[in-house]
Amino acid sequence: MSRIDAVGLMVAAAAGALLTTAATVFGIVGLFTGPVTLELPVATSHQEAPGLSLEATGHFTSLEASIPVLPSGPATSLAWAYGLNQVGVLAVLALLFLLAYRLQSRVLFTARSADLVGAAGVVLAVAGTVGQVLDGVGRTRLAEMIGVNARAVGESYIFVAEFNIAPLAIGLVLLLVAGFFQYGRRLQKDTEGLV
Repeated sequence: MSRIDAVGLMVAAAAGALLTTAATVFGIVGLFTGPVTLELPVATSHQEAPGLSLEATGHFTSLEASIPVLPSGPATSLAWAYGLNQVGVLAVLALLFLLAYRLQSRVLFTARSADLVGAAGVVLAVAGTVGQVLDGVGRTRLAEMIGVNARAVGESYIFVAEFNIAPLAIGLVLLLVAGFFQYGRRLQKDTEGLV
């Protein structure tokens, strides 16, 4: 990778961090200031889709709802979820920036490289997972509050959400890469000792 490529990657990572942070801040402010349209989970299969042709039957599992003012509890949960997801994005972008900086200086395997990669993996895994849980809690609570998840007799549930394992998996992969960086650092020291 040339120095120009490394600098270009650094600029792209910094620009991505600025743009995604601005979008997240506007999204969080929007949760507390005005009408919000959210896709909410429907926890029961009793929500039937009416008017289907060909004698088909069906039910829906999510609903797009426009809510004029979000209650503070779910809004806070969603705001934390947005913020934590952004922390995970920033961890990856910061790692890209720092690795591009190290590549540009031609010294990739420094003493802190493994620590940086490992820390980014931990932050991504934890923030991405907790953010998804908080998002699910907020959306489930909103679905209950607007009455779309009215419980039927004998039906109980606690939490409905989709879970994306990508942040957790990528975080674990980054921890594995951190181990490779430690190994690369040892090989680099051994090579320097031979010269």
